[in-house]
Amino acid sequence: MMKTVVNPFDLSEIGQVPTAEWDEIDAFLTRAHELSEDRSTWMKTHERAGILEKVVKIMKERRDHLAFQIANEGGKPLIDARVEADRAIKGVELCIEDLGNVRGTEIPMGLSASGDGRFAWTTREPIGPVVAVSAFNHPLNLIVHQVAPAVATGCPVIVKPASDTPLSCFEFIDILHEAGLPKEWAKAVAPSREASEKMVTDPRVAFFTFIGSAGVGWGLRSKLSPGTRCALEHGGVAPVIVDATADLDAAVPALMKGGFYHSGQVCVSVQRIFAHASVVEELSSRMAAAAKELKVGNATQEDTECGPLIRPAETDRVAEWVEEAREGGAGVLCGGEKLSDTTYAPTVLLNPPKDAKVSTHEVFGPVVCVYSYDDVDDAIAQANSLDVSFQAAVFTNDLKGAMHTYRNINASAVMVNDHSAFRVDWMPFAGLKTSGHGVGGIPYTMHEMTIEKMIVINA
Repeated sequence: MMKTVVNPFDLSEIGQVPTAEWDEIDAFLTRAHELSEDRSTWMKTHERAGILEKVVKIMKERRDHLAFQIANEGGKPLIDARVEADRAIKGVELCIEDLGNVRGTEIPMGLSASGDGRFAWTTREPIGPVVAVSAFNHPLNLIVHQVAPAVATGCPVIVKPASDTPLSCFEFIDILHEAGLPKEWAKAVAPSREASEKMVTDPRVAFFTFIGSAGVGWGLRSKLSPGTRCALEHGGVAPVIVDATADLDAAVPALMKGGFYHSGQVCVSVQRIFAHASVVEELSSRMAAAAKELKVGNATQEDTECGPLIRPAETDRVAEWVEEAREGGAGVLCGGEKLSDTTYAPTVLLNPPKDAKVSTHEVFGPVVCVYSYDDVDDAIAQANSLDVSFQAAVFTNDLKGAMHTYRNINASAVMVNDHSAFRVDWMPFAGLKTSGHGVGGIPYTMHEMTIEKMIVINA
């Protein structure tokens, strides 16, 4: 059977991928387990690097096609889809570069009499079969982050892309095979929910990597087979502090990009801006004016700045959340309405209730909330009040203020004078509390997909 894929703006059919039954997945896991257990089948490091070098070459030649496909299936505007394609290519290059860092260390043995006369060091080996489950919002780059490190470190990998955006994933796996990776080492599948859960929880799986909603991620983690390691990347409700000294000329465009990039469908998207009372009116009015100018439309059009939400149901949900905030007293400075069944107007809300869904849950839509504060510690306390914690930001020209926010706000990373969604793919990327488990970023994922094995020689 085939699964149909549609453009999320006009819901027109754009492609198909084959569905997978459990028998097919089971056969791949059986072979993946055999490959992991039989060291004679392992590819040498230079062989894996050579394959990935060919992948980079192919992806560069098809960069424009890959970018259009990202926009067409995921609704990310072309200008941003091209950036994603470039990031994905760079991600594969990072895997090649970091292979030189996949190494062990010497363990000192002479620290006590019992260690005298011994030498010890470690090496790193592939952890074993990897199962990856991915999200829709970066349909190529997320796949690269989950699959390319497995290939680089020598782990067989089977990947399930988001059901809305499988085309980029299947194409990346095809590119790996075209570059010389044997098909038994990497496979893309589009299984049923039941088969997906059986795949994830199978005892042959050594490492599980998940990007998606917290409810699904933590639920699957609770069902993993004993011994399966995992990395989970969920969402946040990213807080930003804008203090009285902030340069609004620099802050406004950064916050606009961080809040409305991919129509807010980013796990560290700017959602909650806490602005000092002396600047809140100017900041919010300037953001609203800028948001009104954003061009909403089909992501495959060159002039589109905000594309559709991934499904019509998500457009309805965002509309319901904004209406709840409006009824609770939030000021709707712009937007606040559906433009069609698949698009929602870029929206800036002023002082929505603290207990409204837009204040407490990840909107994953084109909605930014601005709150006024007098005491920065009160703003930080509100920012810290949720059970999510990912990236945060502060705009300030006061070094002491920047350090105060950095030390006190709950976050795995704090951007100073930049939006919360800033990322380069070689830095650590980690959700805390319910926002995730483990550390993402190409080098960190490669580390987690290997085990450290020690030898001790009594000489």
